[in-house]
Amino acid sequence: MRHLSTKATCNSHGQDSSYFLGWEEYEKNPYDEVQNPKGIIQMGLAENQLSFDLLESWLEKNPEPAGFKRDGKSIFRELALFQDYHGLPAFKKALVEFMAEIRGNRVSFDPNHMVLTAGATSANETLMFCLAEPGEAFLLPTPYYPGFDRDLKWRTEVEIVPIHCTSSNDFQITETALEAAYHEAQQRNLRVKGVLVTNPSNPLGTTLSRSELNLLISFITTKGIHLISDEIYSGTVFSSPGFVSVMEVLKDRNCDKTEVWDRVHIVYSLSKDLGLPGFRVGAIYSNDDVVVATATKMSSFGLVSSQTQYLLSALLSDKKFTKNYISENQKRLKKRQNMLVMGLERAGISCLKSNAGLFCWVNMRHLLRSDTFEAEMELWKKIVYDVRLNISPGSSCHCTEPGWFRVCFANMTEETLDLAIKRLKDFVVEHTANGHSKSNNSSKNSKRKFLLKWVLRLSSRDRDQEPDER
Repeated sequence: MRHLSTKATCNSHGQDSSYFLGWEEYEKNPYDEVQNPKGIIQMGLAENQLSFDLLESWLEKNPEPAGFKRDGKSIFRELALFQDYHGLPAFKKALVEFMAEIRGNRVSFDPNHMVLTAGATSANETLMFCLAEPGEAFLLPTPYYPGFDRDLKWRTEVEIVPIHCTSSNDFQITETALEAAYHEAQQRNLRVKGVLVTNPSNPLGTTLSRSELNLLISFITTKGIHLISDEIYSGTVFSSPGFVSVMEVLKDRNCDKTEVWDRVHIVYSLSKDLGLPGFRVGAIYSNDDVVVATATKMSSFGLVSSQTQYLLSALLSDKKFTKNYISENQKRLKKRQNMLVMGLERAGISCLKSNAGLFCWVNMRHLLRSDTFEAEMELWKKIVYDVRLNISPGSSCHCTEPGWFRVCFANMTEETLDLAIKRLKDFVVEHTANGHSKSNNSSKNSKRKFLLKWVLRLSSRDRDQEPDER
């Protein structure tokens, strides 16, 4: 392997996480109501499939953009030729107005401060390249999206230092936790360049409170560091408290003429709010001209196609449609989340109270045979192989407490979700009846098979591309 780069041969990508391994098991045996009714149901994918009919209805009523036409004439050639990597002005204008609408128009955004990227994954990595050197660190509150270990670290060689949040206060960020993480970084001789948060949180499904946002702004002001607010789920907030963008808090604090104004950056994408991860539309918003200029140059490595920009600029410019879509999508998310929460409650399983996102943070600590991460993995393997549900264990999200799981609810039909809940309920009844430390022969065989696959996976250098939900 000496003829390959260290990047090609290293094992720092994060693909060996149980988050990605669960996806692999699902892909080998995917559930299908007709073709494979005993297959694995995918509950590890934060994808919004609840409002496709609204999008499809708009496309039927507006055939010109989808057909690459303007005023009845084809503009295919215009879109097919080279486009400036600054992006189509009409699309950037429509996108910033859509972002403002999601935030109740309490804040506005300047399209000249926006950089288009191929999804939020690209946006976050680009910001790492712009803000930090290899070996420097960003602080992230736990639990956090498992893909960040790949997105923020793999190519940039930036380090992640966890801000340990706990269930004692519903995983809210505290000043004590922030200072402890900063101190840990110093002890590791890491220079801290900033804090990155997801708001609303993935995997918690909760919005950051105004007090948490104020705490974060005060913290980065004191330390002289950056704050990245990944607001990819901002349009999925379906109940109170409502969404508060970090930009809104900055304006309330009159920070627009201060140094900290240039050190706060927003990441956004249409992957969750519109359910379009396959379109690969993300964005960086920054008030720092140098960051915008540098990120724009870097965006040439991951552009959004002109055809995609043209189509979506027409869709997002239809204010009547966007207003109805945002409202209706949030209603559907609330209904579906309630369906999962109530179903799990009937199975004796509770969830963290949530108000946003495409998933619930589910508490299964009472199902562990012991309060350890080994027991969490044991339970997770049973759920994947025996119950045939792919969910994400809390350890893959760097949760400090064993027994929490992220369970997605918006990427399937109601009938499939009903079946998933029934499977889990039946498992809980059997699991409780048999005792936490007991397992039947099929469970033992499943564990042996899984461990063998795990060892083979760890020893293999030939890795397929992992899924990217952002």
